[in-house]
Amino acid sequence: MVGMNNAQEQRERENQPMKLYESEHTKFMRELFEKNPQLAEDQKEARAIWWDKKLDRDERRRFKDSNVPQKGYVYFGNNAPVKTPD
Repeated sequence: MVGMNNAQEQRERENQPMKLYESEHTKFMRELFEKNPQLAEDQKEARAIWWDKKLDRDERRRFKDSNVPQKGYVYFGNNAPVKTPD
């Protein structure tokens, strides 16, 4: 940009499209899905196995009602110091 003043350089930069940043991870994922188009469907099936489930309200209520309150520091019993072998 030889011979341009600051205002001209600024206008020139504004008119050029900005290069978008793409992380290595994003590039990897995009290429992976391009090479393996069935992955999107596999992903939906796997999600359905673990997450997309109907909630049974009665079972959920029984689970909540069966909760036993716990004291703090349950691993130390009566808060006595832990004995270590000498």
